Amino acid sequence: MKNLILIRHAKSSWDSPTADIDRALESRGIKDAKLVAQHSLSFIPKAYKIFSSNARRASETAQIFAQQYNYPLHEISFRPELYTFDESRLEQIVRSFDNCYDSIILFGHNEAITNFVNKFGHAFTDNVPTSGFVFLQLDTDDWQQIQSGKTLKTIFPRDLK
Repeated sequence: MKNLILIRHAKSSWDSPTADIDRALESRGIKDAKLVAQHSLSFIPKAYKIFSSNARRASETAQIFAQQYNYPLHEISFRPELYTFDESRLEQIVRSFDNCYDSIILFGHNEAITNFVNKFGHAFTDNVPTSGFVFLQLDTDDWQQIQSGKTLKTIFPRDLK
């Protein structure tokens, strides 16, 4: 089995005139990310690797979760290719992961995340919200062979308030 946790970046600000990739988190996003990270602690695997989009809002979210999980910040792998909104591209990236990782936590963007979890999980969701946590268990031992899986856990900020 392969475990894949997908986390959508926290709520970001649209107020400043910056490029999309440079948008920072807003205060509500920081609070929601901390809240979901705290509530997800008991669901994370014992060993895992964190990958994140290099977009500022995703990398800041990954760092918030990593701090809650006591995961070394310098071990987060920030990847420009994870700055994608396309589920087909996200699927290609996931299929390219090294099989030495049985569990991966990935920080990225919508629509890619929502469409990916609907394709590979067994529970439909209209939308993975900002700071949303979705734990998929994939029925394979090879990332290249992913086809179907189970949605083991979802944690969305609205469910915790």
